[in-house]
Amino acid sequence: MTTTSDASNLPAATETVELAPSYALPIGLVLLALLLFWVQPWFSGVIALLAVFLLFQTATIRLRFTETALDVCRGEKCLRHFPYQDWQNWRIFWPRLPILFYFREVKSIHFLPILFDPKGLKICLEQRCPTIS
Repeated sequence: MTTTSDASNLPAATETVELAPSYALPIGLVLLALLLFWVQPWFSGVIALLAVFLLFQTATIRLRFTETALDVCRGEKCLRHFPYQDWQNWRIFWPRLPILFYFREVKSIHFLPILFDPKGLKICLEQRCPTIS
């Protein structure tokens, strides 16, 4: 069973949950680029390119929380598989304005921009990895 997350419902830890996309970060970067255009056009262009890249990623990449792992998918294709048993730590940076998700596995560290529902992300993480936060 696949559901799209919503902060109002609490999915069971055994369900597969696909997080809904959130365009807040890319749109915020577009607005920042527009504001910076009058001050620093080159820097504004770099920020705008990053925003376009993140808009594309938001539209195409999905996080799926399964019973045993976090899957990063594009469409039906699984790009990466991260079993919870390998996780050592996780954190959402700036919870009031979440922009970055960090998690550490036994072999590597991962940083992901928050391009999905931050409330749903936190709920799923607390359900599936409650002892590491």
